[in-house]
Amino acid sequence: MFGEIFFLYCAFVITVCGVLAISLRNPIHCVLLVLLLFFHMAAVHLTLQAEFLAAIQIIVYAGAILVMYLFVLFLVNLQRELRLPALTPKPIVGYALAAALCGGMLWGVAGFVPGGKGQWPLEALREVTHTKALSRELFTNHFLSLEIAGVLLLVALVAALTLARRQPVCTPAPALTQDKACPCASGNKDQGGAA
Repeated sequence: MFGEIFFLYCAFVITVCGVLAISLRNPIHCVLLVLLLFFHMAAVHLTLQAEFLAAIQIIVYAGAILVMYLFVLFLVNLQRELRLPALTPKPIVGYALAAALCGGMLWGVAGFVPGGKGQWPLEALREVTHTKALSRELFTNHFLSLEIAGVLLLVALVAALTLARRQPVCTPAPALTQDKACPCASGNKDQGGAA
């Protein structure tokens, strides 16, 4: 009985935090709501006796991914970004897409049958534990997918660092001569200097 009530509480908090995280205007509040969401998702994993996934949820998502979100918030000029026009002129399009996605997920949940699938029935999972079963699946059957995901994350990290690197902005002092001007004044146009 307690497990069902706790699961419903976690599901309610996860849903509310998810909706508020995409609807609030203050990005810091959104990040804090996502942090609360991650902790409750870890609690759901604990109720399913998947301790490894709960630990990964806290360490990787709440610890690393959320810190990356904060770095992105610090790198972006929020005052300018908040003044940009919306992607779609009418928000009803976004609401319709969100409703369609929710309907698709609910349709998928309706056909869900609990229990082990394939070579991992429930008895085998209890004997081997979730951590060993997950690691065996990742490093045998899905090894190529794991490596491709790692390469994609590396490419995304390099692209983010390249985009975040700012070019130097030079305003030479009037007393300086052309020879002693700022170093970017003699550079090419691609690096921010005037040729």
